[in-house]
Amino acid sequence: MNVYLGEKLNMTNQTKRSSTALIVAASFIGSSSLPFISTASVFAQTTFNDVPTNYWAQPFIQELASRDILKGFPDGGFRPNDPVTRAQFAAILSKATNKAPIRGGVTFVDVSSNYWAASAIQKSYTTGFLSGYPGNVFEPGQNIPRVQILVSLANGLNYSASQAPETTLQTYADASGIPNYARNSVAAATENRLVVNYPNVQFLNPNQTATRAEVAAFIYQALVRSGQVNAIASPYIVGQVTNTPPVQNQTRIPAGNTISVQYSKDKILLGPDDKVPLTLSVSQNIANPQGAILIPVGTQVVGELRTVSGGAQFFASTLVFADGRRVPINATSQVVTTTEKVDKGISVGNILKGAAIGGAAAAAISAVTGDHVLATEKLLGGAGAGALLGLFLGRDSVTLSSVNPNTDLTETLNSDLLL
Repeated sequence: MNVYLGEKLNMTNQTKRSSTALIVAASFIGSSSLPFISTASVFAQTTFNDVPTNYWAQPFIQELASRDILKGFPDGGFRPNDPVTRAQFAAILSKATNKAPIRGGVTFVDVSSNYWAASAIQKSYTTGFLSGYPGNVFEPGQNIPRVQILVSLANGLNYSASQAPETTLQTYADASGIPNYARNSVAAATENRLVVNYPNVQFLNPNQTATRAEVAAFIYQALVRSGQVNAIASPYIVGQVTNTPPVQNQTRIPAGNTISVQYSKDKILLGPDDKVPLTLSVSQNIANPQGAILIPVGTQVVGELRTVSGGAQFFASTLVFADGRRVPINATSQVVTTTEKVDKGISVGNILKGAAIGGAAAAAISAVTGDHVLATEKLLGGAGAGALLGLFLGRDSVTLSSVNPNTDLTETLNSDLLL
């Protein structure tokens, strides 16, 4: 199996490369033990048709590709802006680290023994880089946010902050968005110069899905920290002397502005503690006072729809434009309080007509109605319905959050949007 930034691909013989993998021995003793690094592979592809020389992450990608730890695709591209899932990141860690286990293994209910990344996921757990969610759930297909990457590396590499975390986190203009569980680890990662923020070094965008390029930058910085590779002079590395990147023709949309969105389904049903990745699209052009369109209709709004106290709410993390450009966004919808009750014996067909459903909602519907056949195209990502089924067995009814994405999920900017 070849790993392309943690992604399993079927390669043609023509594009397969012999590899000499870079190994990062992450079993540090304090910070004085240096990991082992192999020599670079002379066969590794180091240039990609979608990573020009002036691309912000090009040096990180090229250096790791030259050591055969990251690869491209058969079409000659690297797809730097593609998201990375938790399973893909586990596969990256498996190839990039050789740390001795620090704890026993665990059986994740949503990772079968024949799953392509099962061994990598198990290794990432036993070595302390990654953990699961309550109920021994791993969520292998869930897109992994930047903050989880930094927590994983800081914890797995035994980094610790030398000063009060809140002092270090003042570096970021959006520090309030860093989850409480992650603040110590992010501070440690920041002190060790693992953090690379593009396009604005002052914005961490902690809850934004990590891209292939960003993961490459974070991993490379970990190698710099261990003394294995030379530091790259990038203006986007937090803590580097040259840390104010030039910003040309940047447009600012102030906080408080709204973005109308739409979705292909008329209704989304969520169960208790549902968290599902969701991509909406902009339904009305956003223009400046001069009439120039800043965000055109059809631009994707990537984020997560969650059940929260009082209802359901969408959290936007990234705008994806038609040309592939990705821009961090910090925006949320209102809390949607509409509910729908599902009773035993009710027609599942009527419930699911024109709907998409989260994993917990699917489990609840199946358990209450006894109908375990749910169309695959209706299921959103998130926790596996099968793993949650037992939580609802024996109930005669369940109340679900019901969201009309075309009217309920208008996004309000929580901070200025820089385009």
